[in-house]
Amino acid sequence: MLNTFEQTVCRFDMLQNGDSVIVALSGGADSVSLLHCLISIKEKYNLNIYAAHLNHMLRGEEAERDEMFCKILCENYNTELFVRRVDIGSLAKEQKIGEELCGRQQRYAFFEELSEKLGAKIATAHTSSDNAETLLLQLCRGASVSGAAGIPPVRGRYIRPLIDCTREQIERYCRENDLEFVTDSTNLSDKYTRNKLRHNVIPVFKELNPRFEEAVSRYCESSRRVGRYVDSQAKALIKSAGTEFGYDADALLDSDEAVLYEALAILCENEAGFSPEARHLDLLIHAIKHGGAVDLGEFTAVCKQRLFRITSKNDDLKDVKDMVIPLTGEISFAHRDKIITAGVNNSDKELNNLVFRYKKGGESFTFSKRKLTKPLRKAFNELKIPEERRGEVLLLCQNDTVLWCEALGWSAQGEELQRSEKLFISVK
Repeated sequence: MLNTFEQTVCRFDMLQNGDSVIVALSGGADSVSLLHCLISIKEKYNLNIYAAHLNHMLRGEEAERDEMFCKILCENYNTELFVRRVDIGSLAKEQKIGEELCGRQQRYAFFEELSEKLGAKIATAHTSSDNAETLLLQLCRGASVSGAAGIPPVRGRYIRPLIDCTREQIERYCRENDLEFVTDSTNLSDKYTRNKLRHNVIPVFKELNPRFEEAVSRYCESSRRVGRYVDSQAKALIKSAGTEFGYDADALLDSDEAVLYEALAILCENEAGFSPEARHLDLLIHAIKHGGAVDLGEFTAVCKQRLFRITSKNDDLKDVKDMVIPLTGEISFAHRDKIITAGVNNSDKELNNLVFRYKKGGESFTFSKRKLTKPLRKAFNELKIPEERRGEVLLLCQNDTVLWCEALGWSAQGEELQRSEKLFISVK
């Protein structure tokens, strides 16, 4: 098994010389084997090894036993151990979530905190058996290609050096190296979904294929390759379809369906912090094709005027305060994520009452090249500027005459002043 462990470390480039690594140590066979394997290559990679144990305080004396076992084990290995105790039962009730989810959240929060403090990677003891169980759980829930990728060998600062090893190999490694470990009694119960799969479903698959975990690993690796390609294409689509105020609906629909689904999932995550299910993605595509809106919790996805965008339900852009910034000399100010610098030469005393402000209603804009005047409302329609964003488009006006518009540039009147060097505006 040690050879498989080392091959996995090399294949996925998990460790570099001088790395610091925190082992997520429960005291079970998997994590004890992981610690032992890492210590065996400690000198080869010049590693700094730590361990972290979270006591969930759910199993009474058994939980205390596990904590003490980890302390003694790390003392024997001369490895610094960090322990945190959290009453998961009470916290789960307080947060109104399941104990399994709450425990996972607390463990990873603990690992992240230590990782930041120590500048270390985090090694978890996930095996190919865990990966097979995860894949089946994902399929039961209707996973996408990314969900079918299983447990990634490397994810950010997390590494999983045992991901190519089976649970049977782990147990044999413990016997061969006289490694003691503790057994979590809850692993013997079918109360948890993962245990039901482990005890009742996986054995059936292994009857059909004794190397079932290996087959699942190959499938997951193939899914990760496909997923990486689709993800890269989805991000390119988001970039190419993006406009100042949203995403071009026709450009989105012109892409491959798999890429579009992934792009919409990314947009939901990035712009709304929302993890969409398949039904949400189907509704989003329908809205993009035919127009409409989709509820995303605290956000709404809208497609109108062939422009797709995600907006907050608490968005107060409709109520932008009436900003007025007089232009009498040279000024510079922040506007959203831009810096506006402007100046006026009023030596002939003709350019009075110049102000930067927002649209009030009823303004017109004269296009310099076409010598055509249109209501600003119609010009914004042509640009597909969403109604809720029009109140924050910056204008430079003299009384009721629009000289410059952030979305349109110089008007005919403004361009004449710019050419005569009486007026300038820079946006960065």
